[in-house]
Amino acid sequence: MKIRDLDLTASPINSEHQALGLPPVEDYVSNPINHPVLRVAMWLAVAILVGLLSFLAWRLFFGEHQSSGLEIIEGALNSPLFWSAVAVGFLAQAIDGALGMAYGITATTFLLSAGASPAAASASVHIAEVFTTGLSGISHVKLGNVNKSLFLRLLVPGMIGAVLGAVVITQFDGKVLKPFISAYLLLMGLYILAKAFRHVLQKRQPKHIAKLALFGGFVDAAGGGGWGPVVTTTLIGSGSDPRTTIGSVNFAEFFLTIASATSFILLAGQPSTWLLVAGLVFGGLFAAPFAALLCKSLPAKTLLMLIGSLITLISAYNIYNALVG
Repeated sequence: MKIRDLDLTASPINSEHQALGLPPVEDYVSNPINHPVLRVAMWLAVAILVGLLSFLAWRLFFGEHQSSGLEIIEGALNSPLFWSAVAVGFLAQAIDGALGMAYGITATTFLLSAGASPAAASASVHIAEVFTTGLSGISHVKLGNVNKSLFLRLLVPGMIGAVLGAVVITQFDGKVLKPFISAYLLLMGLYILAKAFRHVLQKRQPKHIAKLALFGGFVDAAGGGGWGPVVTTTLIGSGSDPRTTIGSVNFAEFFLTIASATSFILLAGQPSTWLLVAGLVFGGLFAAPFAALLCKSLPAKTLLMLIGSLITLISAYNIYNALVG
């Protein structure tokens, strides 16, 4: 059995955890260190992002287009649809980076309302998320918001689930699962709100993190969003520290997003919604660092209240749509 290295000092964060029925934080939470594994993963993320941006810049200015790269950029900047996507991308990433959820749901809803098919919307969102979750994850690592052990336990199963979800949505309608997942998340959201407002008996740490990550990755790719709501909500509902749970889930999301985006491109080709993708990326890149800082700064009770309220409202809305539809 793993012996946890707890920080048993009378720190403000431990006092807050005691009032909320949460266990004392581990030492890495109150005294974060730049762990070698996280350092390697962070620099790998940096290298991937730089490589992708360089490739896209080369395609833009030296690829075969009817218009020049500067004309394409000028057309995007003059498009109201592009700036609408920028606003949605900023808002979605601000919420996702601070609370660990809702980017996929927000961005997918926007793309579907703009006329994209479910598969094209999910593919576009995951391509945009490669950049936004990358910068967000790097920010969380630098601010000490990532639990190395939790990150590694989420990583591979989440990537496998993302690939499976991408395969399913390109062959079948992934929306069939949505009402059942929404009902589960509604209960989890209400439970988290209960923890924020009163002392709740602490549950044991979850034993099946790999299975949770596999399911979360599958739902995320198949439904256009769900990694954060499923994984973050379940872990926090079972008593995990909110800040490091959000940071770890967010950083792992970068790698599973690469897996799902690559799968979408291989299975369904490149989406035609590149203007919307560019807007989502542009807005999300500005929000990511500030959202990670907000996650580090907010008290645990505030995070619990925000997460519980957000996931309860979204789940109730999804259930309502499923019933009236």
